[in-house]
Amino acid sequence: MMERFTAVIFLLLVSCVCSISGQTCEGKCGKKLYSCSCHTTCTSLKNCCKDYKEYCVQVFPYSGSILGGTDFIVLDTSFNKSSAILCRFNSNINTVGYVDENSRGHCISPLLYETGWVPLLVSSDNGTTFSRVGTWLSVHTGKLDAHFKATLVNSTKWQYYGTPDVGGFLRMTWNTSLVRAERVNVEVWGYRETGKPYTDNWQGEWHYLYSLAKDQPNNGSFSFLPKPAVNGFSSWELGSLRISPSTNPDGTWNVQAAWTEDHALAWHLEERFRQNSKVWALEKCLAWDQLENQLPNFLSEILDCPCTLAQARADTGRFHTDYGCDIEKGSVCTYHPGCVHCVRAIQASPTYAAGQQCCYDSNGTQVLTGDSIGGSTPDRAHDWGSAPFQKPPRVPGQSHWVYDVLSFYYCCLWSDNCHFYFKHRPSTGCRRYQPPGSAVVFGDPHFITFDGVSYSFNGHGEYTLMTSAKKRLTIQGRTEPVNATIKATKLTAVAMKETSSDVIEVRLVGGHTGLEVLQNQKTLSFSEQSWIDLHGVFVFSPTSTNVTVMFPSGAGVEVRLREGTMTTTVLLPQEFKDSTLGLLGKMNGDANDDLILSNGQLVRNLTNPEELFSFGASWAVSNQSALFTYDSEYLLNTYYYAPRHDHRFVPVFSVPESPDDPLANQAYEICTGEGAQYCRYDILVGRSPRMGNATKVSFQSHISLVEDLKQVISCGRLSPPNNGKKEGTTYFQGAKVQLSCNDDYTLKGSAERICQENGQWSGKDTSCVLPSNLAAIVAGSVIGAMALIVIITTIVLHSRKQNRKAARPGEVMTSEAF
Repeated sequence: MMERFTAVIFLLLVSCVCSISGQTCEGKCGKKLYSCSCHTTCTSLKNCCKDYKEYCVQVFPYSGSILGGTDFIVLDTSFNKSSAILCRFNSNINTVGYVDENSRGHCISPLLYETGWVPLLVSSDNGTTFSRVGTWLSVHTGKLDAHFKATLVNSTKWQYYGTPDVGGFLRMTWNTSLVRAERVNVEVWGYRETGKPYTDNWQGEWHYLYSLAKDQPNNGSFSFLPKPAVNGFSSWELGSLRISPSTNPDGTWNVQAAWTEDHALAWHLEERFRQNSKVWALEKCLAWDQLENQLPNFLSEILDCPCTLAQARADTGRFHTDYGCDIEKGSVCTYHPGCVHCVRAIQASPTYAAGQQCCYDSNGTQVLTGDSIGGSTPDRAHDWGSAPFQKPPRVPGQSHWVYDVLSFYYCCLWSDNCHFYFKHRPSTGCRRYQPPGSAVVFGDPHFITFDGVSYSFNGHGEYTLMTSAKKRLTIQGRTEPVNATIKATKLTAVAMKETSSDVIEVRLVGGHTGLEVLQNQKTLSFSEQSWIDLHGVFVFSPTSTNVTVMFPSGAGVEVRLREGTMTTTVLLPQEFKDSTLGLLGKMNGDANDDLILSNGQLVRNLTNPEELFSFGASWAVSNQSALFTYDSEYLLNTYYYAPRHDHRFVPVFSVPESPDDPLANQAYEICTGEGAQYCRYDILVGRSPRMGNATKVSFQSHISLVEDLKQVISCGRLSPPNNGKKEGTTYFQGAKVQLSCNDDYTLKGSAERICQENGQWSGKDTSCVLPSNLAAIVAGSVIGAMALIVIITTIVLHSRKQNRKAARPGEVMTSEAF
């Protein structure tokens, strides 16, 4: 106790001394002080207060499962052996940490009901003071790297256990380093949602159920023969397994642990499920059907799917790969047989937080539930959750399981009653889908606007690439000279913000070999996760040369690094029409009014490089509106303390033509076809064949993107007639669908229908009817049968009446008449 008291006194004395000298960061992280800085940029500017790392802490690892249990280290901070570590997440969840043999402080992440960055406070005096500040990244279990979670070996077997011909032992594995203990317990935890949906008392809860095994060696593997759960626990149909140190009491919250992904707990369901899983599942399916009939209809507020796989993969501002069906990972589409790739709408719907899933076959055509069990399905709860999280239907992962996945097991996988499921989760098709507009900046730098106008602008400074007052989205670009002797520039950073979102900046790192992402001037690491949920924005970076930024409006910004240059593509939904200005033009479908100066004046001569240069210079940003980070003396002196457009820098406006140029032959060989002039400029002015080739690739990629995003006319799904069938499941312009009838029926209407340019099917509605003579025969047979039934019934009633009269001769006649 005395040691702990001494440690607290020492910390207070240090804080007091630092405060007197004006050098402390305690309680001031993120701020710039008079004599030093506690801002994240202080490291690169070399003006941090001496105790910056002590109070503004970094942690490793910086991310872990939403289910908690991750042990992480507080970096660059020393603790005493007697320090009582308490870690506070989101201002209201405490977990107990510890100090290791190297005097490093550790925290344990808690079970959360949200993803994204969570505020972290660290106390070394058991919660008396929380002087250290940091953040923790909570990650959806489906997006978490396999290294950080326990694995269900043959997960399909786990979730079909108890259905016909599925039984035997189950096995799970885990990385033993995730649990610092020699012996562990294997626990079953369940999740459920209670209360009336869409009311304040609608709640989600994780609950410890029971232990499968206790005091097992922590050898990274566990096998068992499942039995139906007792004590009513078999009623929990969704859950996860947790491996935790056996020194903890059963079900202790927020301890170091490894979790499996959440899954259907088929393996512990009641005996009645094992005896007849189809009957059991049908009962559940019918109950779900009744519940859905009472819930509000969310289908009207979700996005229509892209019509083609090419559109779905190109529209990166609104749709992203569904990790359960990814063409890049072998198209293992368990829930969507017959499909090769699925995408999900990135944003949840505004009122009901619903999601959209779109799936495609090997021909690149959307698969619909009316044609296939593997069709695209909307979701009552978005799989990835949505802000503000915490409560259904916005709990990441679990809400989706409760309302969209378990019901699929009931109706489709554990029984053959998919028609109930698809009644409530029908594919929405793509008739209302409108592709986004696209614009690009590439090379030295060259621009192609949303309406297809192409030009070059080699200004040196910081400029507005695109701004929309209507949507409150701004994207800015920074250019720098290619080098000290070449009179041409290239894009080296883009910064962007929508409404009140975090500011995201993507810039070239030193040496121009990779891309760096900053959130509100703080560098983001993608070493552990490729997808990060931020405030009002998502960022995806699978490699150091590939970054995609996605905003709630559906706007997307793709940044790709090619040969030391940044290619930046902006994708905007049609809702941005007539509201954009800047270097990427006015998005309205009219190329004639694309380039407008910041003062509203229209550029008249698109072939005059000086006029184009004046246009670009007019979009230089102001100090007040700049979104960039200035964390070096070079950036401060070149951009922050200087005019945002360098009037002293005059670029080369035209490509020099000299047969004696040693690069002339390479330019001739590399720069062919459409857009060759940009390639030639970057080789002959930029003096780099590699850059010229990268410019050619970027130009061609954009042309392919525009082609992929062309509007596709869809006539909508055509159903087969009753008592008939159809051939053809493609419903785009020019597609043909053949219709026919079953035996004994005659086709009425069109046997072939073609999707027309106006989005309507040709011909007449098709039906299958009985032939007139056959109809007469059937009608006669029915009438005859009915007459025979009446005659027989009359005879039987009359016979019974006679028998009653013989048995009761004295009975009053009025009773018989009644």
